[in-house]
Amino acid sequence: MAIMKPRKVATVLSSKAIAEAASWCCSCLLVFLVLLCIRDNYVLENKGSYLRGSSHKPCDEIYVVREGETLHTISDKCGDPFIVEKNPHIHDPDDVFPGLVIKITPSQHI
Repeated sequence: MAIMKPRKVATVLSSKAIAEAASWCCSCLLVFLVLLCIRDNYVLENKGSYLRGSSHKPCDEIYVVREGETLHTISDKCGDPFIVEKNPHIHDPDDVFPGLVIKITPSQHI
């Protein structure tokens, strides 16, 4: 019987070690999934703008407004925060319509 007790203790210790390892793995998986969800939400909210990086081709200097676009969305898309100032023919920033031709000067990011 003396031989059985050390085995039983060793079995209990190894079971405890396995349970701790499984708990650690589950915790890491949970953190990974939370971070993945946060990243997906960020991509959806910013429409993937952080993925563009330096390889993103800026808009052409002459831009034709498409349906559903606003000066704000064009400014974000093309990187030009001063569209109204550089286009004196735009009298009302809210009066943007499809087919309107505007000049774009993207800001340079270093």
